[in-house]
Amino acid sequence: MAAAVGPWDLGVIGAYFALVLAVGLWSLRRGSRSSISGFFLAGQRMGWGSVGASLFASNIGSGHFVGLAGTGAATGLAVAAFEWHAPTLPRFLALRFGARRLRPLLALLSLLLYGAGRVSVDMFSGAIFIREALGWELYTSVGALLVATGLYTATGGLAALMYADVVQTLVIVGGASVLAAYALSAVGGLPSLWQRFPLALPPNASGPCPSPRALALRLLRPPGTDLPWPGLLLGLGVTAGWYWCTDQVIVQRCLAGRSLLHVRAGCVLCGYLKVLPVFLMVLPGMAARLLFPDVVGCTDPEECQRACGSPVGCSNVAYPRLVLTLLPPGLRGLMLAAVLAALMSSLASIFASASAIFSLDVYQRLRPRASQRHLLVAGRLWMVVLVALSLAWLPVVEVAQGGRLFDYIQAVGSFLSPPVAAVFFLAIFVPRVNEPGAFWGLVLGLVLGLVRMVPEFVLGTGTCEAPGRCPAFICGLHYLHFAIVLFLATCAIVIAVSLCYPPIPRRHLHRLVFSLRHSQEPRDDLDKEPPLDGDVQLQNVEVEPSGQGAEPSGQGAEPSGQGAEPGGQGAEPGGAGGVAKYVAPPPEDPVWGRVVNVNALIMTAVAVFLWGYFA
Repeated sequence: MAAAVGPWDLGVIGAYFALVLAVGLWSLRRGSRSSISGFFLAGQRMGWGSVGASLFASNIGSGHFVGLAGTGAATGLAVAAFEWHAPTLPRFLALRFGARRLRPLLALLSLLLYGAGRVSVDMFSGAIFIREALGWELYTSVGALLVATGLYTATGGLAALMYADVVQTLVIVGGASVLAAYALSAVGGLPSLWQRFPLALPPNASGPCPSPRALALRLLRPPGTDLPWPGLLLGLGVTAGWYWCTDQVIVQRCLAGRSLLHVRAGCVLCGYLKVLPVFLMVLPGMAARLLFPDVVGCTDPEECQRACGSPVGCSNVAYPRLVLTLLPPGLRGLMLAAVLAALMSSLASIFASASAIFSLDVYQRLRPRASQRHLLVAGRLWMVVLVALSLAWLPVVEVAQGGRLFDYIQAVGSFLSPPVAAVFFLAIFVPRVNEPGAFWGLVLGLVLGLVRMVPEFVLGTGTCEAPGRCPAFICGLHYLHFAIVLFLATCAIVIAVSLCYPPIPRRHLHRLVFSLRHSQEPRDDLDKEPPLDGDVQLQNVEVEPSGQGAEPSGQGAEPSGQGAEPGGQGAEPGGAGGVAKYVAPPPEDPVWGRVVNVNALIMTAVAVFLWGYFA
């Protein structure tokens, strides 16, 4: 039976919250929150450490603690592939294709992904921890989490989030490392885990799927299995490309960097940190199956209901049971603080990005004369709406993908993100693609994704003992394989429709497509409509010659027409008639540039080694 949370644990958790609050209050002095740039981009003053830590903390939510450990407990090591596979899109596509109808469509799709795939998952996984620790019911736990997260998200802006993420990354890595050591020690070390896990069975196990298979220790598994290798290499590549290259949560943190060198260094730091979750979450989750086989490995719906309150399985409680059972007082509180840190950081990041998308790409289209203060208020109110929608979606999260939370996260991404990844890929590498092709490819790709997603979640995917009611011709294809098919289908639609319309003249494409990335000719922007009153863009931020981000014209002032060129090509002042002249990026320190490049190569080599070693 899990130990109760005691005074020492509550004291550690309270100290953690006090520290995060102090960091948030200190960060309020570092920049203006009253402007779009100050609130949504932290004034573009963040260094590489803050960028890297914030990228990691924004990605590692409580869904990773619960989901990675739970899927590891249920199926073994293959889920590690999701961690080792590791300009904003609306503005880039507006420059590339010159049409405003793409921006609200992409914004709505992003908000759908946040509500169905991110916010609801983090709320649910955080509630599992609180339910296990304090015995609170689901919605009471969610309410407490939302109040704590919403307070500093709505008031501090991106600067407060990114400074707090530095602290939270240290807490996440430190706390998870402690628990990993305890979990592996409890099962006799890593060699013992490797030997015993494929044989782990709950008492009196029976039925078609009582135990992990012999493939449990393999990263790459044959087609037809739970995580097939073609899907992990290709389908996951599609969804990872969407997330790490185009998702607002990630890109917003990169845009907050003080220079391109700091952004690159921050991305490399995040890459190093992303090696850790497999050892800090997946392996402890596998150990939990050995330590609590009657709970984590339960297969009978009635037994699972008694063990953890969920008839579809109890793998999601693997990590909470480890925390509450193995750790002594004080350390138990540290680990709970680490999970809360991950939850709050991830949720806060999503809230900040969702409010930016809604304010600038949706609400401003409806209210073109809205002031900056009006836009900021609208963004904060949208957080409340997003929370309400996510609460309504919680019952789906609880039962989807046989109760395996991390599989659900990846399934939602596989159904909705491939059309965005396809349009982004073709926009960069195929100059012949035009706006009608991009628009209809995105629309029809989204329709195809929903045709798969809605029946699967409404009818249920079921479990190995109780298959769902979704027909095989709709839900039979693995979600990672579906991502490959959807990506290729969207590419075909985009190219076919584009060939039916005239190509975009070359003068509109300088430094927006790969083949013209080094062009120094002026670009005639397609997105050159006269700005609406109060119209602002996250990307229109000046860059000083030294590469330091600055508020362009005084305290809290807004940009005056200069924008950061997508792809890191420097600032391009918008001339009369929308002509963007080429301005070379600020010079980069050659020594630190080489340091970053060498570390990028080392990080890539580490990832390749891990893939090869565990394949």
